[in-house]
Amino acid sequence: MTFSATTVLVLGLIALLVLALGVWAYSTANRLDRLHVRSDQSWQALDAALARRAVVARAVAMSEAGPVSADPRRERAAHLASLADRAERADRGDRETIENQLSAALSLVDIDHLRPQLVAELADAEARVLIARRFHNDAVRDTLALRTRRPVRILHLGGTAPLPHYFEITERATPAAATGLVVHTTRTSARVMLLDEQNRVLLLRGHDPMIPEVAFWFTVGGGVEPGENLRDAAVREIYEETGQRVDPASLRGPLWRRVAVFPFNGELIRSEELFFTLRSPGFQWRPADLTALERRTITDHRWCTADDIRALDAAGEAVYPYHLDELLIEAVTAAEDDTQHVVRSIR
Repeated sequence: MTFSATTVLVLGLIALLVLALGVWAYSTANRLDRLHVRSDQSWQALDAALARRAVVARAVAMSEAGPVSADPRRERAAHLASLADRAERADRGDRETIENQLSAALSLVDIDHLRPQLVAELADAEARVLIARRFHNDAVRDTLALRTRRPVRILHLGGTAPLPHYFEITERATPAAATGLVVHTTRTSARVMLLDEQNRVLLLRGHDPMIPEVAFWFTVGGGVEPGENLRDAAVREIYEETGQRVDPASLRGPLWRRVAVFPFNGELIRSEELFFTLRSPGFQWRPADLTALERRTITDHRWCTADDIRALDAAGEAVYPYHLDELLIEAVTAAEDDTQHVVRSIR
C-alpha cells in the first residue's frame, strides 16, 4: 500500500503536532511540580514564622501579667497566652481566624511595660510573618495562574496535588507597627562570610551602646551607602573593618537574605542583609576606617569554626545570623566556585 505525498505530509504534520503537544505537556507538568514544591516550602516558612510569633507572644504574655489576680493586665496576658496556644494547635482551616485574633491582641500590648529586647523580638517576629506571608501568597498566585488554565485542567497536568490556598492575615503599616514602634532607620546591608584557609569565619564582637553588658557576634559588613552597589559596599566594609583590600569579582553570592528588626543606640532599625562569601588568606586584623561608634562598640574579633560558634551560643553570647554553624558549610562550598547562586532567606 502506498501513500500520496499529501497524505504523508498530513501525517507528518499530525505527528509534529502530537510531539509538540507532548513536549508542552511534559514541560508544563514539570513547571507545575516545581511551583507546587515552591508553594509547599513557602507555607512551611510561613508556618515557622507564625510559630515563632506565637512563642514570642507567650513570652510577652508572661512579661505582661500583673502581680495580682485582679490586675486587668493579668487578664489580658492570660487571653494573649491562650490565643498563642490556640494558634499553635489550630488546623489549617481555622488558622487564619485565630492568627488574626492573635494579631489584634498583640496590637493592644503596652510596650512601655516590656523589656527593650522583648520589644525587638516581637517586632522582628511580626516582620518575619509579614515577609513569609507575602512570599507564600506570591507562590500560591503563580501556581494557581498555571493550574487554572483550561488546557492544564483538561489534560489534568496538575495530577492529584491539592490546590494551594492564600493565607490572609492583617498586615501592618510597618514591620514594627504591631508593637506600636516606629522604625527609625530602614537600610540594606552587605555582609560577608570571610573565610581563612582552615574554613574558619571571621566574626566581630560588639554590643549596643545602650546595653553594654550584652555582647553578640556578627559577620563583617554594613549598610549600603547612597549610589553604591551591593558588591562595592561589601568590599568597602571589608576594608574598613579588617584593613584588607579585595577584588569585588572574588566575592561569591549573594547567597542568603536576612531581614532583621532590632534596637541599636536608642533607635529601632530594620535591616535587609544580603550575604556574600569570600576566601581570604590569613591576615592580621587591623581595621582601617571604623566610625567613632564602631570603635566604641566593636570590642573583639575571632576566627571561628562551627564548634566555636556553638560554644559561643552555649556561653550565652548570641551569634548572628542564627544557625551560623550550619551555614558555614554552605559558605565554604560556595567560596570554591563561581556559579550563580539562588538567594534564599535565613534568620
